[in-house]
Amino acid sequence: QLRLKESGGGLVQPGGSLKLSCAATGYTVAYYSIAWFRQVPGKEREAISCFSARDASQRYAGSVKGRFTISRDEAKNTVDLQMDNLMPEDTGIYYCAGGFGDSDSLECYRYVEVWGQGTPVTVSS
Repeated sequence: QLRLKESGGGLVQPGGSLKLSCAATGYTVAYYSIAWFRQVPGKEREAISCFSARDASQRYAGSVKGRFTISRDEAKNTVDLQMDNLMPEDTGIYYCAGGFGDSDSLECYRYVEVWGQGTPVTVSS
């Protein structure tokens, strides 16, 4: 039974960095496409990046491209999100989700199977 849990969130000043991890248990993370979402205050939850199980490609929303890097660590069974040059607009609750099926969206998957609980990120001076 696949389970996902996010970690690495916290408080950071503008321009700083954080590395989030989406840890999988119960099944290998490589079998699933993994997407990162954030819930920004006052807005809908949005997909910001994903790692495709089909071809190991990475996708990014325009708002994070060039600042965030998604990667898969098979030894640790995680999908990580390195966040650099953080801005106040990046504040929110960050979630990861795993799914399957082909998609051209920022989720990479067509069908979601499991969500993590979320980890908060606050970017403020």
